[in-house]
Amino acid sequence: SKLAALFEHPLYNIPIPEVTEKDKLFIVNPMEKFSLHSSGSDEWVSSSKAETLLPTGKTAYDTYPTWLKFHVGINRYELYPRQDPLLPTLLQDLSTQRIVSSVQKSGGTQLKLIMTFPNYGQALFKPMKQTRDQETPIDFFYFSDFERHNAEIAAFHLDRILDFRRIPPVSGRLVNITKEIWDITTDKKLAKTFFISPAGNVCFYGECSYYCSTEHALCGKPDQLEGSMAALLPDKTLAKRRSWRSPWRRSYHKSKKAEWELNPNYCTQVRETPPYDRGHRLLDLIDMTILDFLMGNMDRHHYETFEKFGNDTFLLHLDNGRGFGTHSRDEPSILAPLQQCCSIKKSTYLRLQLLATQPYRLSDLLREALATDPLAPVLAEPHLWALDRRLRKVLAAVGHCLAR
Repeated sequence: SKLAALFEHPLYNIPIPEVTEKDKLFIVNPMEKFSLHSSGSDEWVSSSKAETLLPTGKTAYDTYPTWLKFHVGINRYELYPRQDPLLPTLLQDLSTQRIVSSVQKSGGTQLKLIMTFPNYGQALFKPMKQTRDQETPIDFFYFSDFERHNAEIAAFHLDRILDFRRIPPVSGRLVNITKEIWDITTDKKLAKTFFISPAGNVCFYGECSYYCSTEHALCGKPDQLEGSMAALLPDKTLAKRRSWRSPWRRSYHKSKKAEWELNPNYCTQVRETPPYDRGHRLLDLIDMTILDFLMGNMDRHHYETFEKFGNDTFLLHLDNGRGFGTHSRDEPSILAPLQQCCSIKKSTYLRLQLLATQPYRLSDLLREALATDPLAPVLAEPHLWALDRRLRKVLAAVGHCLAR
């Protein structure tokens, strides 16, 4: 396994600083226990109603469902640990747990559903919009592109291979539209959009600002539909998040250009503007830029951080559905922050150099990681080959900066 060898490499074993209580997203009561009702109702209850005795050798933490252990493990430095024993179980839960509720997520340009499991865990479901081998048409603007379910899955694994670990876990899943959405939804607006197509397939389209119409309906075969299931982050009432507008945000206009596209010295003023004037925020943003360039994602207008940790924490890389739309062409403008600022974390640069070598070739690592997903193959081969080509371009951009 190239992936196992990668995670054993010294560059992937650089320790994070010691995590103190103030560095944890949540401070947990060690006595608080979760238990299933003895009636077998699949409902979780807190310790006030549960049995007070625990099986020998077990702690209260052992009774938590996997999604809760994931939330409790988030700290200032990482969303989840490198060698996280929870990850395989969490990914399996996302792909197999019984769905007890499906409602549409409000906002956004395209249809997304919030799925709830019996243990109160929740996932964001993005349905399949196009096949693996379809490319985004060359005349499409980035802001009218489809969001792809397989891009969300691939982005999670790529983010982990780069050792950023800033994307919540995502698994592919085959959903039964009738039993797991239509029959159980309490969302009246969503329920009104279901129909049977002339081909006899179950379809629905929801309500949203772009692709929610009969012409863009999502149809099963006859009611089986692929999608990505992303573990939701803790509710914002429990862990506030701050949304930051990216300084290199595109204009989202058919003819206007953004300031960074017109001013080659744009980075100078960014460096003087909080929060980019101190700490590692700018370097974290350049990490995100590299991830986006490798995926071909032009749609990074905002990013988020956990409010509790202030400026000294990682950026959350959410909403990656517009990645992996093209493999035959690259978008150099995505790399503008790296090229204009000529800055990169040393650790990131060393890992990128490693991923360009034969034993740890990036395309091979991602292919291996995606092979375990229920919807494998997740990416068409040309997308994997494009990663190696784009990685060489990132290293060339750093080389150009070093030469300057």
